Amino acid sequence: MSKLMPIELIARGVCIADGKLLMCHTKGARNTYLPGGHIECHESAKESLCREIKEELGKKAITGRFLGAVEHTFKRHGKRYCEINLLFDLKIKGIDPSENPCSCEDHIEFWWEPLKKIARSKLEPSVLRKVLMTWLGNDGVEAWASTWDE
Repeated sequence: MSKLMPIELIARGVCIADGKLLMCHTKGARNTYLPGGHIECHESAKESLCREIKEELGKKAITGRFLGAVEHTFKRHGKRYCEINLLFDLKIKGIDPSENPCSCEDHIEFWWEPLKKIARSKLEPSVLRKVLMTWLGNDGVEAWASTWDE
């Protein structure tokens, strides 16, 4: 039997300003993702998201309502990864949507993507390209999506 990889639990923020969504990616990678990161066992998902924003952008964040969860599986270098992404509304103090924020970490970068381009972006998990705008309009109705069968 092969060694099973753990399922990663990730908190992600949906930060929208002036019709743009804050996006992130690892330098040199093709895919993009929402800001956030792994949830540590000693913190809540919202606490984790605020910590990650402080580490990545050096800014204070305020998490809002829970938007939904995405079960995601993908392969990288022939190895399967599985994760659960918990998405929250996110406000970041002192961030300006007219310029791309500077990253505090050398390996990642941030930019603002117009909402009208999200469906054609390289946002991962890919199912978010289809459901994110619906989730934002659900006014408190939680949602679930999955890439498991893609």
